[in-house]
Amino acid sequence: MPEPIISLTDARLTLGHNAGRTEILKGIDMSVTAGETLGLTGPSGSGKSSLLMVLGGLEQASGGGVNVLGQNLSAMGEDDLARFRRDHMGVVFQSFHLIPTMTALENVATPLELAGAPDAFERATEELNAVGLSHRLDHYPSQMSGGEQQRVALARAAAPRPQILLADEPTGNLDGKTGAAIMDLLFGLRDRHGATLILVTHAPELAERCDRILQIQDGVLV
Repeated sequence: MPEPIISLTDARLTLGHNAGRTEILKGIDMSVTAGETLGLTGPSGSGKSSLLMVLGGLEQASGGGVNVLGQNLSAMGEDDLARFRRDHMGVVFQSFHLIPTMTALENVATPLELAGAPDAFERATEELNAVGLSHRLDHYPSQMSGGEQQRVALARAAAPRPQILLADEPTGNLDGKTGAAIMDLLFGLRDRHGATLILVTHAPELAERCDRILQIQDGVLV
């Protein structure tokens, strides 16, 4: 068996303070190998999005081990985690999180520029072309539909050529037809870049497209 690039050992997440503390993740053990596509399913409030946040270093585990690409995320500070995500991960959320004052091209190119890529705008153009937005490069988010904005978010996630793609309900704000097109694009980006994909979804038909499905319920894998 190949070595996992993601490994969680008794990972726990507790949020809140004092009497208001809530245990979100209750000891997660899991591993993911390079190139695998993993679906995370479960009812609302089960902890699947929180698990994705821990995998991406957007939330630090309260206990246990979180090892990604040979790095212990639990030992990193916020700045180191941000650089690690920039260099190795692409993240797509249900909400598009585009900068409203930037064009589609600028939204995709700016993170590349901040990372020091000399060909930021060329790569951004290539990725926007790949998601069918060659005619929208100079449009602002307010001038685009929800599906088009999510395509920009996909291009932004894929442009750094990440080893790991994390997607949290990427079709949640879209109608069925648009959502299906977005998922085709997401799996196409995975194939084109050879990335490992972890997809949080409540839709069985999307989870079934993954190599493997893990279900989480009340903070534990079942």
